[in-house]
Amino acid sequence: MRSSILIIDDDEKIISMLRRGLAFEGYDVYSAHNGMEGLQMMLTADPDLVVLDVMMPQVDGFEVCRRIREGGSSVPILMLTAKDEVENRVKGLDLGADDYLVKPFALEELLARVRALLRRKESTADGDVQRLVFEDIVLDYDSREVIRAGRRLELTAKEFELLYLFMQNPKRLLTRDLIMDKIWGYDYSGESNVLEVYIAMLRQKTEEQGQKRVIQTIRGAGYILRGES
Repeated sequence: MRSSILIIDDDEKIISMLRRGLAFEGYDVYSAHNGMEGLQMMLTADPDLVVLDVMMPQVDGFEVCRRIREGGSSVPILMLTAKDEVENRVKGLDLGADDYLVKPFALEELLARVRALLRRKESTADGDVQRLVFEDIVLDYDSREVIRAGRRLELTAKEFELLYLFMQNPKRLLTRDLIMDKIWGYDYSGESNVLEVYIAMLRQKTEEQGQKRVIQTIRGAGYILRGES
């Protein structure tokens, strides 16, 4: 079955280029020229993946992403941004985007990101364990709910996936490269600190009421889920 992709961008040249490239790869492609039109097409097209531009008039990509996630959709979102700044990248990811590309980008790189996101979606749908427990943390994949010591944690989509990976591999060292491949589907450049940002945010939320740290840093090696010794 062919995967469908919705492009939401106000740049007709970008839309035209992406339509040709994605269609050539065998995807069914839909397009919207602004945020409101994109939100409406989400309901009618029910895409398998969304390519979403950040800088659009009236309703920008951040707002579109927020509304998609608030509506309960877990569709993979690849954001396009002209701003190569950490805070803008993190803002999109924190709102629930799965990945981002900075303009200008090579079509081949976008296609690789699309394939990685769709593979992750298919892998999740093919039967991962749905309920995991580690010490006082309970994670339910179906409801996207995490409880620690009786308190519900409000996690973003990426924070949830990161914790899920750790809870699938308790007391096992996970290297940075492995985490980046599993969560983002490819290797970020060596200068990127997006993983460290997410580890810090996840620690803050899991330790908010004084609970002990369970995500430990193994200096020079990676991270591990275990109680403090």
